[in-house]
Amino acid sequence: MTNSGMSSTTKPESRISPQIQSQQSNSLQFSNANTPTSTIVEDPELRSEVMNAKKAKEAEKSKLEAKEVIDEDGESERTIVVDWDGPDDPSNPKNWTFRRKWAATAIVSAFTFISPVSSSMVAPATETIAAQFGITNDVLIAMTTSIFVLAYAIGPLILGPLSEIYGRSRVLQAANLFYLVWNLVCGFAQNTTQLLVFRFLAGLGGSAPLSIGGGVLGDVWHPEERGKAIAVYSLAPLLGPVVGPIAGAWIADKSGISVGDRGALGSQSNMWRWVFWSTTIVDAAIQVAGTFWLQETFAPILLERKAEKIRKEISGDPEKGVLDVKTVYSNQEGRTMKEIFQRSLTRPFVLFFREPIAQVIGLYMAFVYGVFYLYLTTIPTIFTQVYHESPGIGGLNYIGLGIGLTVSSQLNAHYMDKIYVHFKNKNNGVGQPEFRVPAMILGSFCLPVGLLISGWAAEERVHWVVTDLGMAFVGAGVIFTFQSMQTYIVDCFTLHAASALASISCLRSLAGFGFPLFAPAMYNAIGFGKGDTILAAVSIAIGLPAPVIFWKYGKAIRMKSKYAKK
Repeated sequence: MTNSGMSSTTKPESRISPQIQSQQSNSLQFSNANTPTSTIVEDPELRSEVMNAKKAKEAEKSKLEAKEVIDEDGESERTIVVDWDGPDDPSNPKNWTFRRKWAATAIVSAFTFISPVSSSMVAPATETIAAQFGITNDVLIAMTTSIFVLAYAIGPLILGPLSEIYGRSRVLQAANLFYLVWNLVCGFAQNTTQLLVFRFLAGLGGSAPLSIGGGVLGDVWHPEERGKAIAVYSLAPLLGPVVGPIAGAWIADKSGISVGDRGALGSQSNMWRWVFWSTTIVDAAIQVAGTFWLQETFAPILLERKAEKIRKEISGDPEKGVLDVKTVYSNQEGRTMKEIFQRSLTRPFVLFFREPIAQVIGLYMAFVYGVFYLYLTTIPTIFTQVYHESPGIGGLNYIGLGIGLTVSSQLNAHYMDKIYVHFKNKNNGVGQPEFRVPAMILGSFCLPVGLLISGWAAEERVHWVVTDLGMAFVGAGVIFTFQSMQTYIVDCFTLHAASALASISCLRSLAGFGFPLFAPAMYNAIGFGKGDTILAAVSIAIGLPAPVIFWKYGKAIRMKSKYAKK
């Protein structure tokens, strides 16, 4: 068979009429590449064999679209394209039951929670560690906490794309196991170098949920349902650094070394090691739960598994000739291993350097995240040196920050989807990522207010309740901003959400690593009041225009994107 007018290197494909396909969804249909697509020729033998295989495996429900392709030698090559079995296919993660969706969300959120607990739980114990290891440099002491976050900048760039190659579940659980091992080893560190290296390696594994978790939620939730799920998921990495220091402070308290006792090297208490061992025990329980209840959600992987089953069912019959089995994603993007590796491992870099929307969101989130971690690492100093509380009692003040995070998260979870649906209905039923922006307005207001209240309350030694109130406002500002921007990114880059979140996580984690390093010098030089005033001024300069920019120009920026939703 030949087809004049076509180059010898092109394989024309003719698709089946949708009307006929819907009437015969369980059959394999072929159309001649030289005839109109309304002329359907069925292969009875092939259809019969596949139908028999389908009866033998009742659980297998694939929507198959077949077509005849003319190769360069003029011979017929038949192709089967595997897709979901209609819009209501229960094997599609977006059609899972709510119970199954929330199970996946809960497990991913648990992974996302325990890793940041480790990132900041060591903060109240840093003076204890400094005393035991003889660390006197302020920057090096701060690095014992922040180097974990530095690994957050690197890990997602590799782990996010790997989840689009091997699947979300496999990579997430393997990375968490890597984190578990090195976090355990941190408790056995014998010097500063070992502790820093082990903390960095633990952070690499613990960084996986920051990018992969958002991809899982994009896989299972429809846009109008996604707000509540992401509200829970995005609370985890921010609430973790609040819960961690509360427990870490009591462990430091039991170690017998308080802030300012850096020279007390005679006390060689090893209680601080339980900062790492306790989180390892909790993470082991989460790992076991994930093994049983975290199922694969990435659509290209699930359809590829269906395609592989079909290949086995139809192989070995010479009468069929060359029969190629693809998925719909194979048509959109090549799914050979070479193509996958080349594309996926470079996608986070491509997204950040070529996608303006990723750059704008990344820079804004980097500043907010940097302020948050700077804030976390200065809280122990405020309450031990200004208010003269013990590490254990001082650590309880993190509860104020946690209240702000939790209350604002629940409010945002309740209203985010309602706001989205409201604007979607006003837009003739068409949803847009910009409908997530209104929550940012509250965040842009709460963050600078909280910084001013807590900074000047500490500076003037006002009652600690006022300082805690400022901390609550800071928590509210951070969570409103994060939930809005996380959901915006997932809505923009649903299929490639893991890579998009990885590119943004890199920049924000670098800020989370760097900001705490200059905090001691800044506050020692100008005090808490002026220091937090500077941060509040920058928050206002960046935060107030941000919602307006995203609301008015977000769509125009997205239209220039190759990967973002148009």
